[in-house]
Amino acid sequence: MREDKQSVATGDWRAFSVAASGTFMATLDSGIVNTALPTVARGFSASLPEVQWTVAGYFLVISCLLPLFGRMGDMYGRRRLYSLGFMVFTAASMLCGAAPSLSLLIAARVAQGVGAAMLMANGPAIIMAAFPGATRGRALGIIGMTVALGALSGPGLGGLLIQSFGWRSIFYVNLPIGLFGLWLTRRFLPRHERLHDESLDLPGAGLFAVGMTGMLLAMTHGHDWGWGSPVVLVCLGLAGVAFPCFVLWERRVSQPMIDLALFRIWPFLSGNMVAFLSFMSMFSNAILLPFYLQEQLHLTPLLTGIVLSTLPLVMAVASPVSGWLSERVNFATLTTVGLAVISAGLLGQSLLRPDTPLWRVFLGQVIIGLGVGIFMSPNNNSVLTSAPQDKIGLVGGFLALVRNVGMVSGIAAAITVFGGAQGRAAAAGLDSVECFFAGFRAALTAGAVFAGLAGCLSLYRRGMFHDKPAHVDRVVRKGS
Repeated sequence: MREDKQSVATGDWRAFSVAASGTFMATLDSGIVNTALPTVARGFSASLPEVQWTVAGYFLVISCLLPLFGRMGDMYGRRRLYSLGFMVFTAASMLCGAAPSLSLLIAARVAQGVGAAMLMANGPAIIMAAFPGATRGRALGIIGMTVALGALSGPGLGGLLIQSFGWRSIFYVNLPIGLFGLWLTRRFLPRHERLHDESLDLPGAGLFAVGMTGMLLAMTHGHDWGWGSPVVLVCLGLAGVAFPCFVLWERRVSQPMIDLALFRIWPFLSGNMVAFLSFMSMFSNAILLPFYLQEQLHLTPLLTGIVLSTLPLVMAVASPVSGWLSERVNFATLTTVGLAVISAGLLGQSLLRPDTPLWRVFLGQVIIGLGVGIFMSPNNNSVLTSAPQDKIGLVGGFLALVRNVGMVSGIAAAITVFGGAQGRAAAAGLDSVECFFAGFRAALTAGAVFAGLAGCLSLYRRGMFHDKPAHVDRVVRKGS
């Protein structure tokens, strides 16, 4: 009995190590592969847009499958789904490294995305089950640090591996990590879980996947293909038909893939809306700052990587502290402060010029990283604690989905705003440098506005929480 009480009070850090290993591997892989794209293109004598499908295919399949695998984790057990995720991801990584052609590499990356979706969808639920007590906030904070460290080490490790062993090594490095994660899963996750004898909503999953594919393809390639092009219009039309059909189907079916009643829980709905807007804001900086550093300041790729690494490094420090504070301070207070800091950092970065000293760029990255670190853990905690516990796998998958869609939407919005402002500046007769900065300033200002809107929404939802975050659990159980 004493052991059980201690576990509730301190949480199960062995189970945490399982979730952390999957999170680290997935985030590390994204940074490594992005670094290798030019090398892979040369290796297969392919264009960069063709090679980009190694990233786009991976991302698309993750976004389509996250809610499904979160639901399957609730039904069939997270130990089973997490083990399968490690096995699929590791086997697909081996196939990626051995791929003899670009088409087979893309196919292997799609399979890798299936494994990554299993891990991403069920990681938060593992932490929720392992930390039912007051230590949940700091556990989520350390997971935020793990995400940051994976993103931080990805580009540097990728460059080192590519230079020393070739691009195929970036996939083989996943093999020991994946096997170690599989061992941790089989060793530390409980064999006996509370499962739910329900049917899987495959038609709903299919409709969701069709709608998500159409929407993400349109947002990702709308700028390149043209927002009025037939292909983009077909993709948008596909999403416009599939999503309403999905909602109608989910209302009719007895055991839906996504329980739409969750959206009547205000902390769940508002937390996801805030997360979506925050990721839109962050990725205006993430997509455009490298162009400023290399094209305007003429930095080397190595120095560019060092500047970009500042943000996740600061986030890695701030996230555990913010997670610890979320156990003691109102969730919405922390998220509002974090979003205000992000908005201020983006406004500061929008003022960069060709003669701006480099320390000023570093300072802007530090401010944005601090805001992200303050915001992320409390917001995740508020969303995960707002839902009924038998839906926690689905909620974790949906939260990861919102993050991914926010990233894509933020990139699409930044590129569109950048291109529009740059075109207007060119029409006014400004030179190429001034045209760049007109677009850069407009896009980062738009990102700051997104963060500001998220901050206003977060401030509004502050009244939904009392000073002790644990109150959320009582509200949800009472309301659900």
